[in-house]
Amino acid sequence: MKVEIWSDVMCPFCYIGKRKFETALAQFEHKSEITVEWKSFQLNPNLVTDTSKNTIQHLAESKGWTMDYTNQSIKHVTDVATEVGLHFDFEKAVVANSFDAHRLLHLAKKYHLQNECKELLLAAYFTQGKNTADHEVLKNIGTQIGLDANEVSNLLANNQFAKEVNDDIEQAQQIGVRGVPFFVLGNKYAISGAQSSETFLAALNQTWNETVKGNSL
Repeated sequence: MKVEIWSDVMCPFCYIGKRKFETALAQFEHKSEITVEWKSFQLNPNLVTDTSKNTIQHLAESKGWTMDYTNQSIKHVTDVATEVGLHFDFEKAVVANSFDAHRLLHLAKKYHLQNECKELLLAAYFTQGKNTADHEVLKNIGTQIGLDANEVSNLLANNQFAKEVNDDIEQAQQIGVRGVPFFVLGNKYAISGAQSSETFLAALNQTWNETVKGNSL
């Protein structure tokens, strides 16, 4: 059974949702028969990478928020991340367009390494303060998961997988995705947001019983 997840590298609740889904999947009886596919989505496709400011400053400016309100919002997200074992460091996080990171994810998909790539991209952005639009950073992530360095360099030097990224984004629009993370289970049920692990587990069981198990009766 396939689970498709629309997500963005610069989306904090996408990382939190990933952890909650993984917790549910670990408890799912048929976890070895689940295929996870990460789909591209850009919260801000027109975002210009800017290493001169961190995401806290950018958030305040782009939303028109005061720094006090922005810091309160950041603290809330950071606290939620801590609850699922993640450490977010927004003071180090670099404002970076995610398009090339999504192209790298499509290359990783070709070699069944998408989940490993997604994890390292999210950690690079939210924990390590790396510029996830920088080609050297992306090349290092690619080689770290086992991709060929020359193939990653060729990807980043041209427009490879740009169509696939845009196709994912267009598909999201067609099915009414307004925010991420957005999960589609077995092409049957959808879950929006970083729901609880219990919700994900119940959805996995229900979808499995109605699609896979139901078809085998």
